[in-house]
Amino acid sequence: MKYVLLGKLSSDWMTRQEERLAGAKAKLADLGITIDAVYYTQGEYDFVDIMDAPDATAMLAFSVWYGQQGYGSLQTLPAFDEAAMAAALAKL
Repeated sequence: MKYVLLGKLSSDWMTRQEERLAGAKAKLADLGITIDAVYYTQGEYDFVDIMDAPDATAMLAFSVWYGQQGYGSLQTLPAFDEAAMAAALAKL
């Protein structure tokens, strides 16, 4: 399942990017989540990530863990491709 993560970095971790990334990547690998893309943004969110997770529980575990580390906050959005949308519409 694909997910879009909208992230805000805590001020404590802004200057410790390499350390934050190493910790996050290790936890993602542990949970079986892969990173498809990372974009740093200006505005309400500091970054937007596209992830592929084996299930919703893995993504939830990462989101909770990320906040516990003090890295910042995440808004996690499930993302559906065009085929999933067509299948959903066929059920109407």
